[in-house]
Amino acid sequence: MRILIATAGSRGDVAPFTGLGARLHAAGHQVAVATHTTFADTVRSAGLEFWPLPVDPRAELASERGQNLLRTGTGPLGIVHLTRLARSFMPGLGDAIAAATSAGADLLLTTGTTAALGQVVAEAAGIPTLTLQLQPMAPTREFAPVVTGTRSLGAAGNLLAGHAVQAAVDHLFAPAVRGLRRQLGLPQRSVAHARSSHSVLHGFSPVVVPRPADWRPGLAVAGYWWPHTDPGWQPPQRLLDFLAAGPPPVYVGFGSLVVPDPERLTRTVLAALRAARVRAVLQSGWSGLVTADSDDVLTIGDTPHDWLFPRVAATVHHAGAGTTAATLRAGTPTVPVPAQLDAPFWSTRLTRLGTSPGPVPLPQLTAARLATAIRRTLDTPHHRNCARALATALTAEDGTAKVLTAIDRLTDSHSR
Repeated sequence: MRILIATAGSRGDVAPFTGLGARLHAAGHQVAVATHTTFADTVRSAGLEFWPLPVDPRAELASERGQNLLRTGTGPLGIVHLTRLARSFMPGLGDAIAAATSAGADLLLTTGTTAALGQVVAEAAGIPTLTLQLQPMAPTREFAPVVTGTRSLGAAGNLLAGHAVQAAVDHLFAPAVRGLRRQLGLPQRSVAHARSSHSVLHGFSPVVVPRPADWRPGLAVAGYWWPHTDPGWQPPQRLLDFLAAGPPPVYVGFGSLVVPDPERLTRTVLAALRAARVRAVLQSGWSGLVTADSDDVLTIGDTPHDWLFPRVAATVHHAGAGTTAATLRAGTPTVPVPAQLDAPFWSTRLTRLGTSPGPVPLPQLTAARLATAIRRTLDTPHHRNCARALATALTAEDGTAKVLTAIDRLTDSHSR
């Protein structure tokens, strides 16, 4: 079967689907991934075909609109800025997914950022489609919407807020969906109508986020889909030497977070590390963390988290879904530094799971607060014990197997 995975966003929105795609390929399927050109090498290194989607996500996050989103963080105003950021490239995104599908696909797998447009493309092509979601976006009474950054509003408040956020997201996609349906010769149908009957698999562990009891049928929690790691990858000697030269360091990296002043953020982090009296590995990422190497600090580029995180004493990160998953998989205690969108949600989860003493939000980040959080993380055995127990639980799960089962069921029902 020819399977196309269409996903848009930052590295955390792409990496899990390289591992999933590799498993699908190993199961005998021909797999292509449609995503941004900046991730072309990442896709191809997993042995998958690459198709380009428009937009450079790093450039967009560095733009005035992207920085407005960072300054706002979460909440209703954050959703407004996200809408302004995304709406301009939605039509091009739909066209590119349609072009990739027309090259030959028997099944279209979409994500939270491509589902509304992908459903239109799949309908026009007459092929089945399945959404693979990395965050629990459907409304529920059990917790507040993941992109609002708010604590629980109570059962009724959570549900009402969830429907409001979902309506806002539908509104974001509506113009592009209308245009794409018209372009492909399909009758008009609302985004909400298409979504309400569509099956969704969620790529996180039920141990981390149990499936809400009030979700409709068709919304399932599969378990994590881990990024593909090149089996031929070797760590640079300088990293091996640094790790061997002293006690396990603390990892500090903010992934795809683009900050307005990388030098200031780096100075704050370095001051915190000195105050906490720890060695550290800084991963530059899109935040641009960089400093001269020393006996206590090493700056690195892209390094597989599944290799690095088990070798560090703790992680300090931006609490994106992918990095959160990687630190849980490694059994490493953590200090989340949330800034926007779903990061506060994952930070809260890490705290409730016991792997973290609590977040240090980026707008409130100081050297003193970060140093205190690092020391609490390292000096409290409870956080390390909880992290290790969770890692053990995750090894028993196989989220990809559930995707394979769902694909078999979907294609069987579509062929009848």
